Amino acid sequence: MLKYALVGYDGSASSQRAFRYAVELARAGGGRVRVVNAVKLIEGAADTCALVMADSGAQRANELLAELKTMAPEAEALIDVEVVPGNPGDALLQQVKQHGIDHIVIGHTERGALARWLLGSVSTDVLAGARVPVTVVP
Repeated sequence: MLKYALVGYDGSASSQRAFRYAVELARAGGGRVRVVNAVKLIEGAADTCALVMADSGAQRANELLAELKTMAPEAEALIDVEVVPGNPGDALLQQVKQHGIDHIVIGHTERGALARWLLGSVSTDVLAGARVPVTVVP
């Protein structure tokens, strides 16, 4: 039985599909959905990024919740939202430890080999490091 699903959300079409899928899982299993938007920090600018996150993190979380409510208005009571700094893959795996997540749902957008090499792949990072079930939604 699903208790707490985690969704990595960046506003892309695949992350929107992942969110909807996680909401359906939560409804079916009587659980909740934690939606996390990870903001990757730029090297050498950690102090500046920390200040920006402190000032705008709560505002961004409220905006994100409003966006999610438009996609699934009846699911508002099931949703927790957080905006966190860091590499998205690492941030999602850290959420599993911090919040007792028992299932991860992430979107996947196909990229070319060069883009994957330069930018990495959140889904690959999560699949490699997760110790809970992961559903990748195309």
